[in-house]
Amino acid sequence: MKIALVSPYDFAYPGGVVNHIESLERYLTRMDHQVKVIAPASKAVTAFGDRFIPIGKPRPIPSSGSILRITLSLRLGSTIKAILEREKFDIVHLHEPFMPMLCSAMLRFSNAVNIGTFHACDGRPGYEFGKPIGTIILKRRQNKLNGKIAVSQPAMKYASKYVPGNYDIIPNGIEIERFSPDVAPIEEFCDGKQNIVFLGRLERRKGLRYLLKAYQQVKQEIPESRLVVVGLGDRPRKQHERWIKQNELQDVVFVGYASEELKPRYYRTADVFCAPNTGHESFGIVLVEAMTMGTPIVASNIEGYASVLTHGEEGLLVPPKNVGELAQALITLLKDKSLRQQMGAKGRVTAEQYGWESIAQKIFDHYVRVLKG
Repeated sequence: MKIALVSPYDFAYPGGVVNHIESLERYLTRMDHQVKVIAPASKAVTAFGDRFIPIGKPRPIPSSGSILRITLSLRLGSTIKAILEREKFDIVHLHEPFMPMLCSAMLRFSNAVNIGTFHACDGRPGYEFGKPIGTIILKRRQNKLNGKIAVSQPAMKYASKYVPGNYDIIPNGIEIERFSPDVAPIEEFCDGKQNIVFLGRLERRKGLRYLLKAYQQVKQEIPESRLVVVGLGDRPRKQHERWIKQNELQDVVFVGYASEELKPRYYRTADVFCAPNTGHESFGIVLVEAMTMGTPIVASNIEGYASVLTHGEEGLLVPPKNVGELAQALITLLKDKSLRQQMGAKGRVTAEQYGWESIAQKIFDHYVRVLKG
């Protein structure tokens, strides 16, 4: 089967949808399908060879406390039509199918079987762009979607407000063989201090500022502790570092970007993994990654995270933006090694259902059902 996986987001910049498509391409290719990835790119993407087709130059657009890196060009039509005519895909699988401009334009011109995966649970997937004209375009093009997938119940609830119909809920996947508890931790942090690890882009909605304030309380209670911050974001990092200096907070280490190969080692280094996000998360892939590594978790009790983690089982859920409860949950786990071990073991069991081999098969089964229909 010839399959196109289409991303609206800059494929040269790390992110949840980009990682999802990279893994899906890998597993569908292993299943002997001919797969090509189509996306805008700010620089050359070489990992896929001729299986990657760049269309459009992405630009950073602020949205919901994050930055969308998408192409806004209105001149993509001729390129898209030429590619579709040349490739003759059986399936065009669009991730956030109404996000301007690439996915929306692909949907307009594609005469293949069109599948849409809805990842977001807030105002980010293109429904709010360009009202009222955007609303008219949405109504015209949603009928071209032959199949609809949502990565979680919250994502489905949000998308169905704009695009009604039947959805299959198929979650994000994880390459379980890569996230093995047997990997080595980061040596420089194995000095007897207990490590809290944060991993994510340094955006406001990721909640790092609340974790820093909570860590002030943790540090007073548990002096031999450390906060390791992993993620991109030069400007917010400088703002956080100024706050840390003003408050004389010790043992906060910013390590910057971590490659996909290094990420398991940071989870392995963590005594507790913390995800203090304030909202706008339809699914908790970082939680699943931590679970696979057997790392206990403290996370915000937001809908996307609560659909993955059960409070008291794989970790602890706390109200978002609540510094006091966040601090207390971290202290509780850091002081109780047996509880950490118990939650880590439960997390490994929970994470098994998210293996990419199973997820890719479910997505392919969706393709087949839609093709038969």
